[in-house]
Amino acid sequence: MFEPNATPLLVRTHLADRPNTHALFTGQITSPLVTLDICGPASVSKGFKPLVRQNAFEASELSVMTFLQAKAYNKPLVLLPATVLGRFQHVFLAVRADSDISDPAQLAGRRIGIRSYTVTTVTWARAILQAQFGVDIDAITWVAHEDGHLAEWRDPANVDRIDLNGRTLDDLLIAGDVDAVVLAKPNTNPAIRTLFADPAQASRNWYTQFGTLQLNHMFVVGTELSARRPDVVQAIYGMLKRAKAAAPKLELGLDALPFGVETNRRNLEVAIDMAWAQRLLPRRLVVDELFDATAIGLD
Repeated sequence: MFEPNATPLLVRTHLADRPNTHALFTGQITSPLVTLDICGPASVSKGFKPLVRQNAFEASELSVMTFLQAKAYNKPLVLLPATVLGRFQHVFLAVRADSDISDPAQLAGRRIGIRSYTVTTVTWARAILQAQFGVDIDAITWVAHEDGHLAEWRDPANVDRIDLNGRTLDDLLIAGDVDAVVLAKPNTNPAIRTLFADPAQASRNWYTQFGTLQLNHMFVVGTELSARRPDVVQAIYGMLKRAKAAAPKLELGLDALPFGVETNRRNLEVAIDMAWAQRLLPRRLVVDELFDATAIGLD
C-alpha cells in the first residue's frame, strides 16, 4: 500500500488521446499514487491483441466485446466501470450512394465488408440488424480483412477472409466487391451513403427499445495490479473520471461516457446479450463477474 513520500507507481498504460482523456496526456490531471506510462501503438485498437494475448499493458482501454471474450476465456483482466468511447453505431452502416438497398432486410444474402468479425462496432452493427430489425445475420457473408483479438476465437463459416492488398473498405464497396460496409468513422465519401436515411432517429429507436447506449471502449487493469494495489486502481479510475468531467460528451442528449457500475449495468447487460446471441462467447456472462472487489465499488 501507499506510504507517504513514496514514489508513485509507474503503470504501463495504453490509452488514446481524446478530449475526454487529454488531460492525462498533458499532465493536468495527476495522482500521488500512480504515474501512467502511456505507450503502445498510435492506433489504439492495434494494442488490444497484444493486451489480451500477451498481457502487454498493466492498464488499458479495451473494446467492450473484446473484453467480454477475454473474460469468458479467463484472461487476467478486470473491468473498471469507466467508458472512454461510447456512441450509437447506426451511422457506421453504409452502402454505395447509387445502391438499391434502403432497408436493413435487404442485406440478407448480401456481402458486408468489415475489419474483423468480433470488433465492437461490427458486433453492434450486427446487433442492430438482428435485434432491432430482425435480419438473419447468418444469411450475410461477412468479408473481413483481420482476425479477432483473442487467439481462441475462430470465425464462423459465413466469414470470408480477404487480403485488402492496399485497398480500403470504401474501395471494396465502390468496386462492387461488397454490398455494404461497417465503417470505423462517419462517412465523408460522396460515393457512399449511410444505410439509414436518418441514423439519429434509428439510434433513438434503439434507445427506446433497449434503453442503452452502445458502449465501444471501457478501461481495464490487470488482475495482479488490482489485487496488489487496489489504491492505485481507485486512483486510475479517479483520474479517468476527472478527465471525462473536463470534456463531457453527449449523444442524442445522453451521457456518451457513463461511469459507475450501476450506471453501466443495463449497458453491459445488453452488450452481453448481443455477444451471446451472436455466439461470440463460450459461456454466458453476468455483469457482476466482470468486476473484482475493488472495481465493483466504483461509481
